[in-house]
Amino acid sequence: MLPDRAQTVRDAVGLGLAVGLYGVAFGAAADAAGLDVWQALVLSAVMFTGASQFALVGVLGAGGSAAAAVGSALLLGLRNTVYGVRLVPLLRPRGVPARAGTAHLVIDETTALALAAPDRGLGRLGFLVGGVVLYLTWNATTVVGALGAAALGGTARAALDAVVPAAFLALLWPRLGRGFAEPAVQRRVALGGAVVALALTPFVPAGVQVIAAVVAVVLAGRPRREVAA
Repeated sequence: MLPDRAQTVRDAVGLGLAVGLYGVAFGAAADAAGLDVWQALVLSAVMFTGASQFALVGVLGAGGSAAAAVGSALLLGLRNTVYGVRLVPLLRPRGVPARAGTAHLVIDETTALALAAPDRGLGRLGFLVGGVVLYLTWNATTVVGALGAAALGGTARAALDAVVPAAFLALLWPRLGRGFAEPAVQRRVALGGAVVALALTPFVPAGVQVIAAVVAVVLAGRPRREVAA
């Protein structure tokens, strides 16, 4: 294997394993929200986007409706559509199965691996290796987390109330340094959304504050039209 390809594979495998370990926290969160092991595994296998999965089980665990949970997850997952548009010219999947498989692996980490590569071939390699390793690791650790949380019992499981939000923040924070806007701008937007969500939490059903926060930051970020004199 050529040096550049070997380095790309090492980077992709390392990233996939490191991020995939957060699946343990998701499995525990799913158990705390009342999902069984199979339901948690299906979510990881079918949805496969960490922030959206944490949002969905977080809303359900807080007593929110299924509609609010799904709405929150979809809003957080919209960024993957933007990533997909950017990656199509690079990856060029051919045929329905290849396109479906590629689309399923489009997340923050695989996008970063593909776009950071010096050429198209290495970008496709990093995307594929990183995506497959992360997918397999994420699903395996989801099962470990769900089974472990189920075995802990009530008292020990209560500690997950602190661990799961911390894991979600650790998973989300690095993403605020990537994207189309400056990292400082992204973090200010995230902080504004958090303030709106926290302010609404005591007054609205679980999950609604997430949707309201997204709407608020989108409206705040709209370009201002110049007022004619």
